[in-house]
Amino acid sequence: MCGIAAVLDPARSRTTEALEAVVVAMADRMVPRGPDASGRWVDASVGVALGHRRLSILDLSEAGAQPMASADGRWVLTYNGEIYDHDELAADLDAAGVVRRGHSDTEVLVEAIARWGVAATLDRVDGMFAFALWDRLERRLTLARDRMGEKPLYYGRLGAGEVVVGSSLDAVRAHPRFDRDIDRAALTLFFRHKYVPAPLSIYEGIRKLAPGHLVEIAADGTIGEPRPYWSLYDGVGGERFAGGAAEAVDELERLLDRSVRRRMVADVAVGAFLSGGIDSSAVVAAAQRTSSRPVQTFTIGSPSADYDESSDARRVADHLGTDHTELMVTDAEARAAVPRLGGVYDEPFADSSQLPTLLVSELARRSVTVALSGDGGDELFLGYNRYVWVPAIWGRVGRLPVGARRGGAAAARRVRPGWWDRAAGVLPRSRRPRQLGLKVAKVLLVADAPSPEEMFHRLTSHWQAPADLVRGGREVPTVHTDPSRWPPTTSIVEHMAAVDAITYLPDDVLVKLDRATMAVSLEGRVPLLDRSIVEFATSLPAELRLRDGVTKWPLRQVLERSVPATLWDRPKSGFGIPIETWLRGPLRGWAQDLLSGPAVREHLDPALVERTWSEHLSGRADRSYELWDVLMFAQWHAERHGS
Repeated sequence: MCGIAAVLDPARSRTTEALEAVVVAMADRMVPRGPDASGRWVDASVGVALGHRRLSILDLSEAGAQPMASADGRWVLTYNGEIYDHDELAADLDAAGVVRRGHSDTEVLVEAIARWGVAATLDRVDGMFAFALWDRLERRLTLARDRMGEKPLYYGRLGAGEVVVGSSLDAVRAHPRFDRDIDRAALTLFFRHKYVPAPLSIYEGIRKLAPGHLVEIAADGTIGEPRPYWSLYDGVGGERFAGGAAEAVDELERLLDRSVRRRMVADVAVGAFLSGGIDSSAVVAAAQRTSSRPVQTFTIGSPSADYDESSDARRVADHLGTDHTELMVTDAEARAAVPRLGGVYDEPFADSSQLPTLLVSELARRSVTVALSGDGGDELFLGYNRYVWVPAIWGRVGRLPVGARRGGAAAARRVRPGWWDRAAGVLPRSRRPRQLGLKVAKVLLVADAPSPEEMFHRLTSHWQAPADLVRGGREVPTVHTDPSRWPPTTSIVEHMAAVDAITYLPDDVLVKLDRATMAVSLEGRVPLLDRSIVEFATSLPAELRLRDGVTKWPLRQVLERSVPATLWDRPKSGFGIPIETWLRGPLRGWAQDLLSGPAVREHLDPALVERTWSEHLSGRADRSYELWDVLMFAQWHAERHGS
């Protein structure tokens, strides 16, 4: 795992030394991504420089150093990630007579490109990666990103005409001619989704390369249109799995074991995150099946029973016989880490589970350099509650006139959410719905939606009218709102899962994992996002993934072969953050300072922020998630633009 940077100066205005200094400064902003070594390659005659920061995982010797040139001298590569099928590719290269200097996957990748070309190599590789590749013959820079978006890649052209590339926005900002303002459309979408969706970044003119895409940049600085080399939509709208339920479970177990086995290959210690839920338990069970010794597993716990899963994880670990490490984190310890979040995330990011993800990454890094994660299972195997709720609610209210639904919802919204929780208190504890007020609020939010797709959009939004919050704000079309970009699905369930897989998964879930792990120089690997598993999952009909109301049915069946359902089959609570009470209590001063600071005054509507803050403090409503968005933006702004 590493950090990459690149500069292309068509004017060739810098000497070799000056060009090297620029790319080194950019790369050095990513030391946590690559603490073990650094490298650069410069050709001032064409104005190109590639930089690299290395976290050594495979081939720890100098034979794995980057940037790396192909043996024929044509291609120069700076690359971030892991190619999991590099052994198979290496065998094919060896059979073709290619002589390799070491055993790194970097060398396999660059020699594969030299032998088969960029397109054919991208079609063959299975891995997580982002790379910048300079073709010395054609004088062309090619950028590519892995299929599911596990690794980040930003690029753009500055006012002086130079092209900049980096694994992080902080690296791009380190360029001496960086002159970009905050993109108001990107900021508006951040407040809707709590992340900035690709291809936008928080800065004007700087883009994220979308998952499964490549883009070519000519020597004169002309940036071509990004184009896909792979699409999730091909699987969604393609041929269906031909077998039955039993065959599907057998196939998933086979693919998962192979994926985990590949991701445990490293020249450093490998462990796994374990929450006790279905996804992480399935990954750990597969790891234990394929390992000759106990797998190291890690979890954090909370003293609050409402936010603690450590006992669930411990029971799974004991059953599987892993080498388990558990850390109980007090509320005070968790709160102390909150101010650090603005430095970890290189653009505004407000998924509150970012905090426990950072804490468990720090715990794991004390013992291992690589950690397996269970991310991806919800999107691929239909695990989110909304996949059940939206069809059920639409089936009940969709036939009613919109006007009637709107009036009923408006009347019910006047009831404070806390009233529903108090009303539920009269029921026996065993029959008392958990967070009833929150659930009722969600139903009322979508009750008057004109379509199930709009219901889905509202449920995945934080601020429902973010353009009212952002000064000069506007919403541009996204996959959520532009029907021409919708997946070729036949049901609302498949629609939601496919859209989540190309938006929420790469732009939220995987950003959270990548930034938290890289902040502590830990490589996070995601076995459920193996290409074969993704393509298998999208070939399964929805009724096999969500069977008789049971989410993630095939994955549950695989897990039950190794771990009894009594150890994991329970409602998932997660190690969350009690934001609602923290903001009214111990974090109130911290929040007040940020909410009255320059980020809000310069970019948002201070009066709207103040009304939202007052409403939350008074207890009239829980506005904690909307406020967390504002706070994370303000903290990010303070870290990078001054307080």
